Amino acid sequence: MLDLFSGTGNLGIEALSRGAKDAVFVDKSEQCIGLIKENLLHTKLSEKSTTIKGEVVEILKRLSIKGEKYDLIFLDPPYNKSLVEETLRIIERCDLLRSDGIIIAEKDIEDKVANEIGRLCLVSEHKYGDTVLVKYKVRG
Repeated sequence: MLDLFSGTGNLGIEALSRGAKDAVFVDKSEQCIGLIKENLLHTKLSEKSTTIKGEVVEILKRLSIKGEKYDLIFLDPPYNKSLVEETLRIIERCDLLRSDGIIIAEKDIEDKVANEIGRLCLVSEHKYGDTVLVKYKVRG
């Protein structure tokens, strides 16, 4: 699984604790990467994890070049910067999601995201106050 804009790493750590085989955490903040590593040590999940400090767009391109593909991708970028749709477009263009995989993105209720992005299509949307969780799959 791939956890983008990881912050504390809570989404990826939760996935690992529920059986994900491994996780890649990506964040541009040195402080967040340090916190993720601490949380992984505390939860004894470091061996199943890779942390990468850098800009998400550049990291996605590097992962694509390496031929990486993921069953599950989480993204929780800063709100109101149109990063959800931009990141989904890059994930689709770089072919990082397995054909049976899913992407779950958290966004502000005001952020607009297309129902279809290339081969990705919106399959569900759940509102929680001012936050919306959107789920995408590869159109089959």
